Amino acid sequence: MACEMPERAPSPERLAELYDILNPWGPGDDFYLGLVMAAQAVLDVGCGTGGLLRRAREAGHTGRLCGLDPDEAMLSRARRRPDVEWVLRDAASARWDREFDLAVMAGHAFQVLVDDDALRASLAAIRSALVDGGTFAFETRNPSARAWERWTPDNAFEVVDAAGVTVRVHYQVETPVAGDVVRVGETMTSPGWDRPHVEWAGLRFLDVDALASFLADAGFTIQDQFGDWDRRPLTAISPEIITLARRTS
Repeated sequence: MACEMPERAPSPERLAELYDILNPWGPGDDFYLGLVMAAQAVLDVGCGTGGLLRRAREAGHTGRLCGLDPDEAMLSRARRRPDVEWVLRDAASARWDREFDLAVMAGHAFQVLVDDDALRASLAAIRSALVDGGTFAFETRNPSARAWERWTPDNAFEVVDAAGVTVRVHYQVETPVAGDVVRVGETMTSPGWDRPHVEWAGLRFLDVDALASFLADAGFTIQDQFGDWDRRPLTAISPEIITLARRTS
């Protein structure tokens, strides 16, 4: 009997499928969905597979919904919903002028902007896309909570995909951590793969003061900040810095 050959490490399309399994709907999505449903024209920056905008349309949103992401495989899954605009582009290269009254950046996507120039360019493009007085809503992990200290191989977990295939996931952090950028490695393994899939990325942990400075320089005024998805006040030990910033004219 012929032996079954193992599957190669996952393709971009397979990784996009796993993204939805690894990131199920949660309190943060409920928070953003409330904002989206109250806005007429919405830009989702770093939309991934488009779960937020797809859910908004399913919930009866009748206005303009536009998702922006630089990952083709992610957008390929998002495009299964054709009544939403899907744009293959990163935040900094967006070229809208006063077309949206709300922009969101969910799933800690803001933290991948690790370079000052990329962050400033992205904020400038998002501001340009918003109408005067429009709102930019996003979250970043509070550096005081030091979430990266819990990202260790000891905290590995498993998920099962729609085909019943088990995937084991663990994270590790490059040490020592210096400055506000944390290098994180994600390792996925599965019995059916011929090797692990490993990706490294930087995540930036800006504190409240640094965040306020970047926003002010970009032409935003902070409306509200919360420490968690139930809108509790931001404190030194809050897990999140959830920010609603308004475009100044």
